[in-house]
Amino acid sequence: MKLAPLTLAAITTLSLLSVPAFAGKTLDAVKQRGQVVCGVNTGLAGFSAADSNGKWSGLDVDVCRAVAASVLGDGEKVKYVPLNAQQRFTALQSGEIDVLSRNTTFTLTRDASLGLHMTAVTYYDGQGFMVPVNRKIKSAKQLKGQTVCVQAGTTTEKNLTDYSRANKLNIKPVVFDKLEAATGAYFAGRCVAYTTDASGLASTRNKEAKNPADHMVLPELISKEPLGPMVRRGDDEWLSIVKWVTYGLQEAEEYGVTQANVEQMKGSDDPVIKRMLGVSEDTGKLLGLDKDWLARAIKTTGNYGEMFERNVGPKTPLQLPRGANNLWNKGGLIYPMPIR
Repeated sequence: MKLAPLTLAAITTLSLLSVPAFAGKTLDAVKQRGQVVCGVNTGLAGFSAADSNGKWSGLDVDVCRAVAASVLGDGEKVKYVPLNAQQRFTALQSGEIDVLSRNTTFTLTRDASLGLHMTAVTYYDGQGFMVPVNRKIKSAKQLKGQTVCVQAGTTTEKNLTDYSRANKLNIKPVVFDKLEAATGAYFAGRCVAYTTDASGLASTRNKEAKNPADHMVLPELISKEPLGPMVRRGDDEWLSIVKWVTYGLQEAEEYGVTQANVEQMKGSDDPVIKRMLGVSEDTGKLLGLDKDWLARAIKTTGNYGEMFERNVGPKTPLQLPRGANNLWNKGGLIYPMPIR
C-alpha cells in the first residue's frame, strides 16, 4: 500500500518526537567515572571558592552540584578543577573538564570560534571599576590618563581598551596573567582603579580589602556580561542536560518549588509542577536521565533564587541585589525556557 506524501511526513514527524536522546560520550564518561569534572574559578567568593577544608561553594559551584545530582544522583560527586582565565577554554576543549562553570561571559567569538557551546545564563553582569574612596573619584570618566589593573585573557581587558578609546580617556592598563596578581597590585596602590565584572568587584572588595569601606565600586557599567556554563561542541545530549538543569532550577523558583518543599510539591495539582517533578510526564528520558532528574537537582541546591540568596544576595558579604537577575515576572531578565 502506497502512502500519501503527507502521511509519510506525519509518520516521520511523530517518530522523531518519540525518540529519546541517546547518551552522548560525555554522559557515558561521567557515569563510568562516577563524577562530573567541573572547571571553576581559582577563588571568587560567592561564585566559586574553596574554604580552609577544601570544600567548594558558590553560585557556579551549585550549577555543577545540580548537574551531578541530576546525572549521578548525588550533588557531591563533583571534582572541581580551579582554572585561571587563560586555562579555562583549553581545559574544556581538551576534555580535561566536562563543564566550565566559571563566571564566563557568553560572546559571539567564544561561541563561534572555540569549539564550545554556551548553555544558559546564570548571572547577568556588567563590567565596572573599583577605586579607593580617598581618591574622591565618582565616575569612570574621571579615570582619564590613570592606571587601571586588569586581568589578561578576559573580555574585561578588551572592554577597558574599547571604553578608553571611545571616551578619549587614554587609560593606561596594567595587565596581569593571574587574578590574584591584578587585585594584589590594586590594593598595593600600583593602580588607581581595578576593573572586572561588578560581581567580581564586590567579591574582591569583601574578601581582600583590609577595610572594604575604604573602596567603592563606581556606578557605571561599561559592558554587558551574561555569565553561564559552557560545554564542548559535538555532544548535543550533554549540552541539553547542562542547559535544562539550569532552566529547571530557574523555573522551579517561578513556580515556588524549593529545596524544602520539593517532595511535598509532587502532590501539587499544577500541571507544570507535576511535569517538572516527573509526576505526570517523564521528561528525563528525552535527556538520557530518569524522571526525577530535576527534583534531585532542586533538593540538592534549592531553586535559582535560593542559590542566589545563599551565595551572593543581600544577606551575604557580597550584598548583591537581585536586579537584572530577578525573574522576568519580577522585573528581571531570568526567563527560563519551559520544561515541557
